[in-house]
Amino acid sequence: MEAVFRTCAHTGLKVHNQAERLIKVHAVAGVLAILFGGIAALLVLLTRWPAVHLLDPTSYYRALTFHGINMLIFWIIFFEVAILYFAAPIVLGSRVAWPRIGWVGFALMVAGSLLIDVAILKGGADVMFTSYVPMRAVSYFYLGWILFAVGALIGVLNFFATLVVAKVEKTYEGSIPLVTFGAATAAIIAVVALAHGAIIYIPTWLWSLGIIQNIDPGMYRLVWWGLGHMSQQINVAAMVAVWYLLATLTVGAIPINEKVCRTAFLLYILFINLASAHHLLVDPQFSPAWKVWNTSYGMYLAVLASMIHGMTVPASVEVAQRRKGLTKGLFEWLAKAPWGNPGFAALVLSLTLFGFMGGITGVTFGAEQVNIISHNTLRIPGHFHGTVVAG
Repeated sequence: MEAVFRTCAHTGLKVHNQAERLIKVHAVAGVLAILFGGIAALLVLLTRWPAVHLLDPTSYYRALTFHGINMLIFWIIFFEVAILYFAAPIVLGSRVAWPRIGWVGFALMVAGSLLIDVAILKGGADVMFTSYVPMRAVSYFYLGWILFAVGALIGVLNFFATLVVAKVEKTYEGSIPLVTFGAATAAIIAVVALAHGAIIYIPTWLWSLGIIQNIDPGMYRLVWWGLGHMSQQINVAAMVAVWYLLATLTVGAIPINEKVCRTAFLLYILFINLASAHHLLVDPQFSPAWKVWNTSYGMYLAVLASMIHGMTVPASVEVAQRRKGLTKGLFEWLAKAPWGNPGFAALVLSLTLFGFMGGITGVTFGAEQVNIISHNTLRIPGHFHGTVVAG
């Protein structure tokens, strides 16, 4: 298939037509997921409102499960795959390595998500978001998870293959740009997260078919949270990469020290996946040493990375604005920023809201002592909404 390119009128970037199509379909699928999940959220809200109390308990938890899976899994991963199809071929001016295989991956993701949603809505998967065993759903619910995970992995592998193509065909010089490096971080975390999903859902699917007689609940919880929480970490890494992109495109910002930024992304790869341990603090089968390491030292190193990004992005914007002559007082650079540009406004809102609503609450909930008090309270949904929605 011959590669066809166009030049973006707004950014000047070289756009491969197959990459553009793959970006659009994944992004639209993600927006549809957040739309359906948002409708379910409204039903949940109207049920929790005592004056309305819309749904009966079974329908309420069904809507809650549908809401959680569509928002925290489908919305995030569909959109992050779209980001990957932007960050490699578009940013590097390359062609997509495997366009046809990319469409196969998208089809698997759509098929998997539809199977899961149908199972939930038909009452065949009243097992909540976590689907803990020994609760059992219909077999095609687990099959949907496997298909979705494999499809997403295809998108991620296509990203890595495109990096190789761009390197071999010399479409860029030097190191890959910071935006692509951040997307690669999200892709590496995605491989680990989706592998967890495949590893735990394949035997669970066989268990639902009666082929396997028993699934250890403790092992299930441990492996499942490698998918359940790490999906949010894919979101964090990809979101920070987009911050750097928007800062560059809107005000011409350049990170003050790019090596430090890349080191912060490396800290994400090494430590941010450990945060899932805070869902398992009351499980007696895990040692106190493992829990303390994960919820203190490992967590702090991941937080250090977010602190670096949280300070570097606004600092790079300020430096870029001051270079344009906006030097009066402390905040002329901010007051005269391009607020009419939706890219800049979105950058500031995302960074600010995520920092205060998602990032800071995540730090406190990740600590063992606070987590024991706050877990399974409404503080946790508040944290999720601060990261996934506000961010």
